Amino acid sequence: MITIVDYGAGNIRSVQRACNEIGIDSVVTQDPGTVISSDRVIFPGVGAAASAMENLVKSGLADALRETVKKGTPTLGICIGAQIILDRSEESNTTCLGIIEGTTVKFKLNDPSFKIPHIGWNNVTITQPHPLLEGIEDGDEFYFVHSYYPNPSNENNIYALSDHQKPFCCALGKDNLFATQFHPEKSGRFGLNLLNRFSTWDGNPS
Repeated sequence: MITIVDYGAGNIRSVQRACNEIGIDSVVTQDPGTVISSDRVIFPGVGAAASAMENLVKSGLADALRETVKKGTPTLGICIGAQIILDRSEESNTTCLGIIEGTTVKFKLNDPSFKIPHIGWNNVTITQPHPLLEGIEDGDEFYFVHSYYPNPSNENNIYALSDHQKPFCCALGKDNLFATQFHPEKSGRFGLNLLNRFSTWDGNPS
């Protein structure tokens, strides 16, 4: 059973529908205790970093997520769930969960042909292997909707890049935590395959 964390940041039901489509049992919860006791956790979301963190702190889910990762539970962050696992976000100068060192930064583009937010399909380049990226090749496309992206301090935490005028981190991880800036639940067979691999992943990054 996979637990999907609901902290009012949206996109929850689309993740659950994607899990249902590939036969993965899941439960949506706002309860910190349920998150901590889960076998696997998906931490999705869209929206603003400041409101997301406010909801997480008020609900007790911020501490629950930190504890979940610390105890070794396989955890998957999606979109804003990939951004606020870092120390800080440039969006409203928000203090985040601090699970992986780094800062979420805003696209700073000087070519008007590249729009912000970055919306639509874009290809990825794998920078190092990971069990959740097995079967994905350079050039495979995933779906993005975002104006900010995670920028880990340690390059060893970066697993894939995409490009929007310049390269940016689109997949990052540390130990039993993995996160994608793209939306696997909206990315067709490549995204569904990633979710399916997560359903059996033991949390070992190698």
